[in-house]
Amino acid sequence: MADDIRALSAQLAQDPQSLVFLRLGEALRRKGQLDAALRVAMNGLERHPHLADAHDLYARILTDKRDYERAFDEWDMAVRIAPNHTGALKGLAFLYFKVGDLAQAESHLEAARKVEPDDPSIDQAITMMRGGVSPPVPEPTVASPTVASPTLGALDEARVFAGLEGANEGLLLIDGAGRVLGGALRDRAGADVTDAVAAYLAGVSQEAARTAKLLGLGAWNGLSAEGQQGNVHLAHPTPEALLLVVRERGIPLGRLAILAHRATAMARRWLERGT
Repeated sequence: MADDIRALSAQLAQDPQSLVFLRLGEALRRKGQLDAALRVAMNGLERHPHLADAHDLYARILTDKRDYERAFDEWDMAVRIAPNHTGALKGLAFLYFKVGDLAQAESHLEAARKVEPDDPSIDQAITMMRGGVSPPVPEPTVASPTVASPTLGALDEARVFAGLEGANEGLLLIDGAGRVLGGALRDRAGADVTDAVAAYLAGVSQEAARTAKLLGLGAWNGLSAEGQQGNVHLAHPTPEALLLVVRERGIPLGRLAILAHRATAMARRWLERGT
């Protein structure tokens, strides 16, 4: 594990915006180096404040340090960003059990089971809790931030937008926690910014829905914006997925919306095949 920590530390030093901090923080936590893990998690949160997995990592470290109040706030934030984040739901259940609120503990575990009905750890936690035994601190829901959602099975990410105009650039599909499901993005210099953009987009769908509701606009279908260097369009193929389409400044927003509509339909079909 020491070699893994050194390698992950080197990767993070080379690219501070990388989501590799999630793996590094977890590796340090498992090794018992909680202060170092805490620093990594806090630095990661500063760069990616809307990434549910970052709040989940921070909460697990705080729980190991028995700082339950702050851990609760972090898991609560993770669920606000990604309501179906099973790690955060299990974490909240653990803390509710700690304070003796068994009804809330079981409610959060049941919510996690609806998201991942085949996860045996959830059933085990419910059984332990009903027997008066504290469930364990939940482990991270993913091993790597760039791994596709486990419900997608062995689907080929490269085929998500196959056949679509410009399929090899300017398209990004993520889940509610900010994990990349398909596509990739590069900045104007050609550097890969996929993970960094995905992290910043985490939670955007929920914020857009709340804003539309407050303004009395009903459900939102898409958002377009013009920038100095390019235009973007956001859409949500499913309630838990978000699609970003980026094109050059000269592409009219109407044409961009049509392209986004096609990409959204393809992403939706791809996601449905993986469920």
